Amino acid sequence: MTPPWLEQYASGQKTGYAQAFMAYADYYGVDGSADDDPEIEERIAMHRQPLVGYASRTGTRRNLAALKGADWRLLVSAKGELRTEGFHRYALDNGAWTAYQQNQPFDEHAFSVAVERLGERADWLVLPNIVMGGMASLDYSLKWLERLRGMPCRMLIAVQNGMQVEDLASLLSPAVGIFIGGSTEWKEETAHVWGSLARRRHCYLHVGRVNSARRIRICAAAGADSFDGTSVSRYAKTLPRLDRATRQSDLFAAAHDGLEEAQRATADLLI
Repeated sequence: MTPPWLEQYASGQKTGYAQAFMAYADYYGVDGSADDDPEIEERIAMHRQPLVGYASRTGTRRNLAALKGADWRLLVSAKGELRTEGFHRYALDNGAWTAYQQNQPFDEHAFSVAVERLGERADWLVLPNIVMGGMASLDYSLKWLERLRGMPCRMLIAVQNGMQVEDLASLLSPAVGIFIGGSTEWKEETAHVWGSLARRRHCYLHVGRVNSARRIRICAAAGADSFDGTSVSRYAKTLPRLDRATRQSDLFAAAHDGLEEAQRATADLLI
């Protein structure tokens, strides 16, 4: 099931943020094509914005008010209540992690309903995936990438244990980004690698399940655009400490590398 409004974007009758940004990136050679062809020049320098925190949706008014006051955004899960709680900036999670925790199969219907209701105005959405599923997860995500062709928001592919850089490289662009999933240990060990790949392709980089200042620093070092977590949704008192961590930039982040440097960092690399 695809949203009835999607065809207008897929056919070009309407232009969403993802399509507009891709056109801009293509004009200036920062759409990932310079990574494929050394004859193509990146004509402008792309600078990543400050790290953004997304909090899992909560109905607690005190916590929601604190999040709004700190300019955090909301991550709405397809497996939860489909409400944005008055947040203008939000992203859509596919609900795969919740299903995995509950030992349930992925709910394609729930995801489709969530996309129809909230996908058009989301900052980005996470394509369906198989938690800890390796290449089977990538194959599954690519089926949904084709099914949702024309989405006005960015779509993120969840990387999992067993995936390699070159499995994804050609798929990524300013419109199709990376969501770092997988086990906690693997996520932390490989974040810098995915950061270098994101720099190569000029794609969006998000890190899932980040609930400590230490992990936020790992995100910053990788050059991530954003991260999500549940800590601030449950306990408003943790927000000041985690929010301070988001505002401490890393001058040596992978996002600041040149194209050739990022290519060298990921050349012939197995993770």
